[in-house]
Order: sequence, then C-alpha cells, then structure tokens
Amino acid sequence: MPDQADKAFETLVATYYQPLYKFAWSLSKKQEDASDLTQQTFLIWAEKGHTLRDPAKVKSWLFTSLYREFLRQNRRGQKVTAIDQEVLETHHDTDLVSSVRQMEREEAVQALETLDPVYREPLILFYMEDLTYKEIAEVLDIPMGTVMSRLARAKGQLKKFLSEKSRK
Repeated sequence: MPDQADKAFETLVATYYQPLYKFAWSLSKKQEDASDLTQQTFLIWAEKGHTLRDPAKVKSWLFTSLYREFLRQNRRGQKVTAIDQEVLETHHDTDLVSSVRQMEREEAVQALETLDPVYREPLILFYMEDLTYKEIAEVLDIPMGTVMSRLARAKGQLKKFLSEKSRK
C-alpha cells in the first residue's frame, strides 16, 4: 500500500509532467529527449526535492532543475535546437497572436527559430508555461530585469519577422 510520500510524488508527477514535458520538448525538439529530460527532472526531485524549503516554489524548482539538466546535457555535446509552436498559440500579445494565426505552422516555427535561444527560452517559459518574471529569473539564473528585457526584445524581433513575412 502506497505511503504518503508515494502519493505526494504521484500527485507531483500528475500535476507537472505535462508542463515539464512541453518545456523539455521546446528546448530539445525531440520526443525521446523531452521524455528523458522530464524523467530525469523527477529523478532529481526524488533525490533532492526534500531540500526545498518552500513547498510553494515546487513548480519553479522543477523547471529550474529541468533547464539545468538540459544545459548539462548540452555541454556534454548533445545537439539541442528547439522551439515550440505552443508559445505562439498561447501568446497574450494580441497583435502578435493575430499575425501568427495567419501563418502556417511551419512559418510560425520558422519565426521562433529566428530568435536566439537567449530570447527564445524566456519567451517559452513566460507564454507557454506561465511562469512569472521572478520564476523565469530563477530558472535561467539571470536577473529579473534581464528577463523583462529579453522578453521585450524577443517580442520585437518576432513582430519584425512577422511583418516582413506578411509583406512578401
């Protein structure tokens, strides 16, 4: 019979597996890599989750762990390129959303792929995963002002790309 810890872990997985997988896929753009990253994140939680002092920060902790694992694997030479269409589909900027909805899926992905990963990553975390500026800063280990700046630049670059694309 499962104990309280097992039930808590099952609840954690049920709650966060899908959002973590989507983020992992947006980083790796490979189904098997996204699955591996997500599973590795839960393994890290099983080993180190007890060190989290504030249970309210579990979402941020999991995304941070996944992102760090992604970076660790990337440093080991695993090729990583990615962008997730869902960033555009869940985007809250109405001008950008209406422009994107007029594009084919491939064009939308192409638009996001034009962004440098330094801008793409906060955009994904903000619009796809609904993380706050503070949570994104923690996940990416950058100042909150940098997060805001990168989001603004990313949106500006996407708008420029989309407007150029619509003129053609």
